[in-house]
Amino acid sequence: MHTIVLGAGVIGVATAWYLRECGCDVTVIEREPDVALATSFGNAGVIAPGYVTPWAAPGMPAKILKYLFKPASPLIFRPTFDAAQWRWIARWLRECDIERFRVNKQRMQRIAYYSRECLHAFRAQHPFDYARSDGYLQLFRSEYDVEFAQPALAVLRDAGIAHREVSAAECAQIEPGLRWARQQPVSGLYLPDDEAGDCARFTRELRAHCEAHGVRFRFDTRVTGLDVQRGAVRGVYVESASGKETLTAGAVVVAMGVDSAALLAPFGVKVPLYPVKGYSATLAVVDDEKAPRAALMDESLKTAITRFGPNLRVAGTAELGDRRATLREQALQTLMKVLDDWFPHAAAPSSAQFWVGHRPMTPDGAPLLGPSGVDRLWLNVGHGSTGWAMSMGSGRVVADLVTQRVPEIDLDGLTLARYGRSRSSQR
Repeated sequence: MHTIVLGAGVIGVATAWYLRECGCDVTVIEREPDVALATSFGNAGVIAPGYVTPWAAPGMPAKILKYLFKPASPLIFRPTFDAAQWRWIARWLRECDIERFRVNKQRMQRIAYYSRECLHAFRAQHPFDYARSDGYLQLFRSEYDVEFAQPALAVLRDAGIAHREVSAAECAQIEPGLRWARQQPVSGLYLPDDEAGDCARFTRELRAHCEAHGVRFRFDTRVTGLDVQRGAVRGVYVESASGKETLTAGAVVVAMGVDSAALLAPFGVKVPLYPVKGYSATLAVVDDEKAPRAALMDESLKTAITRFGPNLRVAGTAELGDRRATLREQALQTLMKVLDDWFPHAAAPSSAQFWVGHRPMTPDGAPLLGPSGVDRLWLNVGHGSTGWAMSMGSGRVVADLVTQRVPEIDLDGLTLARYGRSRSSQR
């Protein structure tokens, strides 16, 4: 069966890999000239199933208000007249309840842990270097941050996930570069089984493996619409330098990130995605001894610092209300402040290369996998800031569904059905 995958970020390429493994003839359509040039390009690189947490958490609205008008803030909020923004915020606020938080976090962890299993199985067969590191350390600047983290810690304990609450001195033992920090943590949380790696580099290597196994990629090609007839998708309308075409397919998988919502809306498929801008800086390490070894998270400012061989990636900030791919100085200053607080002598600020991308966020945090309600049209969207952590598992699940296999994990709460959408029979 010819299957078209729309989008060549890590989600789309992982989906293509597993579809090909299942015997499908696969074509990937991407508007950029290569894979992983949008949301997958400059993310934090963290694969942390134990950490994946809904942005809708108890106390989060109060925390946002606390930081909203501070120069260094994990959030930039730009109110607009866009009704979609306010609908999304209203839904998000409802999900900040403690019981909803527990349910949502468990859903996210279910797909993230499965994804890590899929990644490890893939890596065992196809080893290659993507600057991988082991362990993930969360740093708490204040007792307020420690208190705020208690609901998430309770979920970790209840699930039996390996973790250690560590003192400031133990943080420096795990990451010796913290001995030169300007800011001392009050404590930390260490997740030894979590890991990190360069998502874009991995995706490029995965593309090569896909192509070696017969997957076709069409770059610089824009998707203009879906060919849907009598409730079933028949193909995709595309446009490239060679002109407009209609590509036929037995199945179509939508993995276009934030652009998925507009593509699906004309067919009554309403996915509650909102583009939340995220920022990152990539810098050259100048002092190995004073640099981090693996991945860390500043829990107060929700900013990650990740080591990729000779480089550091600093990523964070959530900006609502600006759909333009423009760099905002306030966000960049927050990134550089976090790096200077924890590892002031590790990297050369002059080497910083900044990036901004749009994270496709759902109000409750979990992605949307599987049936769309349109026959033979499938979803793999809504992974927010944890797409890298969920990519391989999401690709495997969707490939199984497309080829009428039973997924290896329970999909309850991971499909469009959780928003009350009907699910048509998929053939």
